[in-house]
Amino acid sequence: MDATAIGNGALHSNGAGADTKGKPIKCKAAVAHGPGEALVMEEVEVAPPARMEVRLKVLFTSICHTDLSAWKGENELQRKFPRILGHEAAGVVESVGEGVEDLAPGDHVVPIFTGECGACTYCESSKSNLCKTYRVNPFKSTMVTDGGTRFTMIDRSSGARNPVYHFLNTSTFAEYTVIDSACAVKINPKAPLEKMRVGAAWNTANVSKGSTVAIFGLGAIGLAVAEGARLRGASRIIGVDINPEKFSKGKEMGITDFINSKASGKPVHEVIMEMTDGGVDYSFECTGITDVLREAFVSTHDGWGLTVVLGIHATPRMLPLHPMELFDGRRITGCVFGDFKGKSQLPEIVEKCMQGEININFDGFITQEMPFADINKAFQLLEEGKSLRCLLHV
Repeated sequence: MDATAIGNGALHSNGAGADTKGKPIKCKAAVAHGPGEALVMEEVEVAPPARMEVRLKVLFTSICHTDLSAWKGENELQRKFPRILGHEAAGVVESVGEGVEDLAPGDHVVPIFTGECGACTYCESSKSNLCKTYRVNPFKSTMVTDGGTRFTMIDRSSGARNPVYHFLNTSTFAEYTVIDSACAVKINPKAPLEKMRVGAAWNTANVSKGSTVAIFGLGAIGLAVAEGARLRGASRIIGVDINPEKFSKGKEMGITDFINSKASGKPVHEVIMEMTDGGVDYSFECTGITDVLREAFVSTHDGWGLTVVLGIHATPRMLPLHPMELFDGRRITGCVFGDFKGKSQLPEIVEKCMQGEININFDGFITQEMPFADINKAFQLLEEGKSLRCLLHV
């Protein structure tokens, strides 16, 4: 079925259509009931969007290690169940709540986990892509408007209708979801924005032409960094991983050299120092492991090296470096969403991709495609290191 027709009110497989505006929609969702428990396909009721919210028909979604970490409950303080995970998706606006003027039913959108209201001091600053109200917050599990949820589900034992909690402003493991309008980016309906994750190398580090780069962890995020560094003209892109099977895919995405950290025989930073005559200009840590972060930091060249942290690190682990080490001129920074402002900057990037001004290897990131019902299999493949991005057709 044509996606535009879905947004304009054509009947869905579950009977939802133009007459659903302002009414609850019952649909399927992959619900996480507890840490590490298999997701269960449940019938949930999705409420209409409240003020400054939109309800989306999710067309497809994918799984990232952030979802995997949340599903496992690796950070106990962030646990909240039952919950609908998922934060990478694309869909169509089904209806909009009061006050929403920049989106309409039928619009093709990408949900973003760090929103942009456009009016707060953060949004008005060119120095940050955070938002006072809608920034990414892994502890948040309800909507901004009223502190409630838009998902409910019948408890099988009691028969009571109970809330199902939100995740990272998006909750895309469902046929329908409700998100803040500040977290929905309208895009060209032909654009494959859902496959693009190259922001860290392109924007945060501002990798310069001819520079050297080391990437620690060659999952989807690490390979997106490689693609971004390639597009920026890096002369040498070193990939570091414990899984040698990832090296062939890495070469396709721009990696020029590989280090198997399990077989290197010495600390990785020493290997990189020898390879680059003193260290790389930029390193990217994409694993969420503090010991790896340490290696990434000391792999950069003293005087000007920059380390960008992309991995999700468990609490309460702290930075594995001494403050005096910063006096050697090495720098370290974090990165959220490539430091791009989602609603105001992403559409322009999409258009540049559409016009061929930016040539991104989108297809290289998708390793499997499956129906939504096979989501547990997709989680297993990611956990086993056999998947970069599994595209789930919802």
